[in-house]
Amino acid sequence: QVHLVESGGGLVQAGGSLRLSCAASGSISNSYVMVWYRQAPGKQRDLVASISSGGATTYVDSVKGRFTISRDNAKNTVYLQMNSLKPKDSAVYYCNFRGSGRPTYWGQGTQVTVSS
Repeated sequence: QVHLVESGGGLVQAGGSLRLSCAASGSISNSYVMVWYRQAPGKQRDLVASISSGGATTYVDSVKGRFTISRDNAKNTVYLQMNSLKPKDSAVYYCNFRGSGRPTYWGQGTQVTVSS
């Protein structure tokens, strides 16, 4: 059974940086799309960034130029480098691995809090 374990969240001042990691325990196909979502209190869970098996990336407009998603297939890990953080980036961040015809996996979430 595959579990996704997230790390790297925390409290940071506006303008600071954090790097989130999400590692899959157990064997997982490199064909999975890896995605980061976030959910602020009282709001829906929104997609932040995704990376395909081939390395193609997408970002929500609000994080373009500030966040970078990357993956290490050998380590079954996806990263989210977050720079120039803003208070509105505060949320619980979740990783998600998904693939056509395959099970979908979610991480437990990691809290990111940006103080003004």
